[in-house]
Amino acid sequence: MPDIDERKARYSVSDASKASRAVERARTSNKSWAERRKEMRKNILGRRGASLSSWKRETHVMPREEARTFAKSFLKKYPKAAYWSEVESWRVLDNDVIEFTLRRLPSAD
Repeated sequence: MPDIDERKARYSVSDASKASRAVERARTSNKSWAERRKEMRKNILGRRGASLSSWKRETHVMPREEARTFAKSFLKKYPKAAYWSEVESWRVLDNDVIEFTLRRLPSAD
């Protein structure tokens, strides 16, 4: 059995420094990717407010019959099969006025 002193290192110092540089390059490239991704998310948040939602929303306040007609035309223009469109919420205000929010995906724009 060879003594500890007789064993030689399997890797030289130059191999270790090459490996170290490769690891550092990989780390910085991943870091830069992460930073780019973080910046993209920050830009999206800046445009849309506090949400990363991909839904497009429209809120309207109209008399009941006008609201009904508008919602029907919206749902005909943006069918549920392609846009997942729907009346997200609605409420009745004074004098039979409706406030409603329509949402859809922008995927087929």
